[in-house]
Order: sequence, then C-alpha cells, then structure tokens
Amino acid sequence: MDYKYIKQLLERYWRCETSLEEEEILRTFFSQKDVPGELASYKPLFEYEQSEPKTDVLGDDFDQKILGKVEGDKPVRARVITMRQRLMPLFKAAAVVAIFLTLGNAVQSAFYSEEPQPQNVANVQKPKDGPSVAKIDSAANADSAVFTKAVSAATVK
Repeated sequence: MDYKYIKQLLERYWRCETSLEEEEILRTFFSQKDVPGELASYKPLFEYEQSEPKTDVLGDDFDQKILGKVEGDKPVRARVITMRQRLMPLFKAAAVVAIFLTLGNAVQSAFYSEEPQPQNVANVQKPKDGPSVAKIDSAANADSAVFTKAVSAATVK
C-alpha cells in the first residue's frame, strides 16, 4: 500500500505547517494496530500524545497565585537614578583611557627619545668641587652705586 499522503503529512508536521485536522488524521492513523514498518518508529510519539492528559493548561487561580507571591514580598519601589550615576561608567572608562594614553606616552618617550644637542651653545664647564667664588666686576659696582643714588634722590623729593 502507498502511504504517500501520510509521509507528506509527517513532513509538514515536522515543519509545523499542519492544521489541527491534519494532526488528528496522523493520530488516528498511528493509533491503528497495523502500521507499516517504515512508519512504525513514529507510532510511540502519537500514542503518547493521546494517552497523556493535557496538563499544560493554566488554571483559573494561576494569576491569583502569582500576584500573591509578588505582593507578599516587600513592596517594589522605583529607584531614582541621577545623571551622575548614569554617566559614572562612562567617566570610569574615560579615566582608564586617559591613564593608558599617559603611560603609553611616558613609556614611548622613555624608550625612543633622542634628545637633540643644541648646536649654538657654548661649552660650559661644570664647576669644580670647592667653595664658590663670584668675581666682582667694577662695572657692576658702578651700576649699583648709580642705582643707590637714584633711589635716595627719589625718596628725598
């Protein structure tokens, strides 16, 4: 016998394209005693559907039970979130980026800096160990004497 229609219904059943009437046809077909060998593997599935009571339907008191559990706990209150709290993750991310950039620049300048030597600077020798002696120039003394006279003349007037 050719069970082409049943095979087509099974293919549509697995793709979830069957109507309720077509599913009922499959159930009645697989509830028979004589099912062909090639379709016998599907028989337990459809027998289980018929033998098992439908318990997946919610009862009338479902909403009341859920609301009782929700309302039985502490009351739910809205929490106020300020703009500062909303932007805090952004501030933290910006701080991390700034730290990484600063450290990266410091490391880069430490490893790759070649300080150019000034070309037009006279060679100045570092002072030798010992007491430091300043040379007093006669021109510097003359300038300070003129400055002192100018300040004293300005105060007398």
